[in-house]
Amino acid sequence: MTITTEEQLERLKAIGRICAITRDAMASAMRVGMTTRELDEIGAKLLAEHGALSAPMVTYDFPGHTCISVNEEIAHGIPGDRVLREGDLVNIDVSAVKDGVFADTGASFVLGVGDKRLDALCRDGKKAMWAGIRAVKSGAPLADVGNAIGKFATKAGYTLIRNLASHGVGDSLHDEPGEIATWPDKTERRRMNDGLVFTIEPFLSLGGKMADQKSDDDEWTLISRPAAPCVQYEHTVVTTPRGAVVVTLAA
Repeated sequence: MTITTEEQLERLKAIGRICAITRDAMASAMRVGMTTRELDEIGAKLLAEHGALSAPMVTYDFPGHTCISVNEEIAHGIPGDRVLREGDLVNIDVSAVKDGVFADTGASFVLGVGDKRLDALCRDGKKAMWAGIRAVKSGAPLADVGNAIGKFATKAGYTLIRNLASHGVGDSLHDEPGEIATWPDKTERRRMNDGLVFTIEPFLSLGGKMADQKSDDDEWTLISRPAAPCVQYEHTVVTTPRGAVVVTLAA
């Protein structure tokens, strides 16, 4: 999507805020002993209350309203009978549609008290995302996003999952301009046009480099290769001459 009218922007901000409220409410509701299905049901209820529909469910017939990935799972985890435990690393990814407009957001959390390395990974995963967001500006190379994130990751001693990318969003869940690398990519030649809507979502890891399907009987859930903890933080942004407008904020 490329924003060309104020009405488009307001609709995008509306669904972005709904996604953010749902993400944050789910994070606050997480409890030891809860199943990921129970957590997903909280998200489903909030989306319904705001008149929104789950984007992965509508678009891909995903078997859940939100994606909830735990520990070894790094993306597209299916809500189910898995019980959350103290110290689990949990990623909550919420994407939804309302009035024909899509937005997408996500964040990772350590449940309760856990490994201090995971706390640091979460802190720095958020920083990596904001490094990419600060690179957003009308007319700038799209490669600036991946370069900024890559510079942060390398300096801090982390790796990036290199086959899970940012993407256009707005008119659909995965929209033009298609995939956008959140790592340095010398082949990227495109530029950010004014009003471009896309996600910034690096997958920062303690050694992981690629994402693989978890098992033959689960076509959705992805794990890290090589196996390593991984976090994802994601916002939907709009490109402007002054930088990024972040629409997936709860307030």
